[in-house]
Amino acid sequence: MSGTYRELSVPGAWEVTPRQFPDPRGLFLEWFSGAPFAEHVGHGLGLAQANLSVSAAGVVRGVHFADVPPGQAKYVTCARGAVLDVVVDLRVGSPTFGTWDSVLLDDVDRRAVYLGEGLGHAFMSLEDDSTVLYLCSTPYNPTGEHGIHPLDPDLAIAWPTADRAGAALQPLLSEKDAAAPTLAQALADGLLPTQDQVRSLRP
Repeated sequence: MSGTYRELSVPGAWEVTPRQFPDPRGLFLEWFSGAPFAEHVGHGLGLAQANLSVSAAGVVRGVHFADVPPGQAKYVTCARGAVLDVVVDLRVGSPTFGTWDSVLLDDVDRRAVYLGEGLGHAFMSLEDDSTVLYLCSTPYNPTGEHGIHPLDPDLAIAWPTADRAGAALQPLLSEKDAAAPTLAQALADGLLPTQDQVRSLRP
């Protein structure tokens, strides 16, 4: 029943497209399955916390990341609506440091994104009431959670300018995300994880 896996251009991040089984009642799918996940990604996903967010059109959440160790891996899907999900490489020393990739998560293809420890995560909601589900490998740690400004011109994330119906979108940020440092500031302040720290999590 497993779907297809595709590694993103940011190593350690994967797009998962599940098989859907529609019938006159609706449809069924496995949005996460441990054995095929471990087979493709190379390790399992421990579950410590499951989160849900509901966002109006234009809302941008992130770019969020956690201290390493312990780090926080995430497995993310959109149960209702649509979001552009973005993964950013924040691992100092990584060949792809500072680059990003994105996947459209919606209630049509019902894809998911996995991002390993040391990567940043963000998304923009493309319609009202977009509902995002997250499986997290570690619990929320307010002293170990950080952010990068999602509109940082050095990151140059290509956020959508229109929703799924074609109406104009304006990014809407929380006060915390709007006050987040740029990538250069976070690097200078020593906030970012290193590639070696991430590698040490799985010897």
